[in-house]
Amino acid sequence: MPRFDPAQALRAPLRGMTPYTPVEPPAEMAARYGVAPEAVVKLDANENPYGPAPKVLEALAGGIDAHRYPDPDQRRVREALAARHGVPAECIVAGAGSDELIDLLFRTYVEQGDRIVICSPTFGMYAFDAGLLGAEVVDVPLRDDWTLDAEPLIEAARGAKAVFIPTPNNPTGGLLPIDLASRLLDTGALLVVDEAYIEFSHGESLVSRAADGEPLVVLRTFSKWAGLAGLRVGYGVMPRAMASTLMQVKQPYGVNVAAEVAVIASLEDCALLDERACVITGERDRMAAALRATGWLEPAPSEANFILVRMAASDATTVREALRRRGVFVRTFDHPRLRQHLRISAGTPQDTDRVIAALTEVGRELGVQQ
Repeated sequence: MPRFDPAQALRAPLRGMTPYTPVEPPAEMAARYGVAPEAVVKLDANENPYGPAPKVLEALAGGIDAHRYPDPDQRRVREALAARHGVPAECIVAGAGSDELIDLLFRTYVEQGDRIVICSPTFGMYAFDAGLLGAEVVDVPLRDDWTLDAEPLIEAARGAKAVFIPTPNNPTGGLLPIDLASRLLDTGALLVVDEAYIEFSHGESLVSRAADGEPLVVLRTFSKWAGLAGLRVGYGVMPRAMASTLMQVKQPYGVNVAAEVAVIASLEDCALLDERACVITGERDRMAAALRATGWLEPAPSEANFILVRMAASDATTVREALRRRGVFVRTFDHPRLRQHLRISAGTPQDTDRVIAALTEVGRELGVQQ
């Protein structure tokens, strides 16, 4: 009897698959570049620089039942989210970040050979999860100005299983027009709208339409607006029947007890979190103006808590490495259209000052700035 060979036993779609590239922990990055951890300016993951709301810290400090399993039916979390959005709790499913909801949607509805539609450059988890299942990824690239190409997108959606669109888009920061969303809902495909950054935008949420029964799932997260990236909690709003199915097929304990406490406390501190979102978007706009003033950096319009920046000279990797040596961490991408682009998260005013000063120094080193 031959021994089990894990390489030979691997499912066909996973052979030769390109892994998703996440950001690394700041302590690891600081050690690699010889930077003191306290001197790091971390602007590579679109995290909230102000952290959780005070009520969250108070609630967690009060103790949690870490020795007990969380509620598999997510009752308190779903009821609190239902009250926030004015939709039935039965239309909501929570998970360990919106990443889990994306994975759950794929595992529930997408089979090998199905077509899913994306608009690159976009969030990498959609194509990653499609690859896990052997689905076909149909890419309708964004136009040169990073807006959606409506007619080809509508055509691609016809006959596809699902269309995945973030609004605002990551990493470009643009919005899905409401009229285009309506047209996509008529194509026969499931429309998954990822609103991870909606709280930083002027965009209109589609949450109520998802709960009304249209072929639509709206994803949200507590990682950005609420500053809970480390606790991993997100949710989806969708038609009642879809939510019922996902609640049956999900892992039973996706939202841990600390995350549940943090969600409830965050929703009790919404006003403060909304104020912080306004502060962050103001800092985003200040950073965009300062970047543009360098003369060699051009920020794209953004409705999120980050900016995609095109460099008139040099490639992104060279600039990224020069910034890292100065303790400033920003994001680059392997996508061919982004090789001269950086994505920079909006941070505190001090973070903005550091990144602009560092980029000014780098520009002088490269001979592209006086």
